Amino acid sequence: MKIDVFNKVVKEQLAYCEKLLTHKGEEYALNADIDRLAHFKKAAVIMDGTPKEALLGMLTKHLVSISDMCTDGRTYSKERWAEKITDSINYLLLLLALVEEESTNE
Repeated sequence: MKIDVFNKVVKEQLAYCEKLLTHKGEEYALNADIDRLAHFKKAAVIMDGTPKEALLGMLTKHLVSISDMCTDGRTYSKERWAEKITDSINYLLLLLALVEEESTNE
């Protein structure tokens, strides 16, 4: 893949991730005072773990799907790949936010 095509793929993917994350932020947190990471914190309480552990559990589902898609010999649509890859990237960005929040609270 030529570098200009690669760069386009990366830029478009990151823009799409940002769009989804900010849209979901509006969906989950109807006003700016609501904690954008609250669902991970609530899940942590339910599973008696940490918000990062809760997020990892949710991310793992997507990573297992990607693993299956890479190894099962079937053909998947570009849209299916994009969905799983986007979800995984977004969970990693949310993990970064949890790590950032944790470091500022210490």
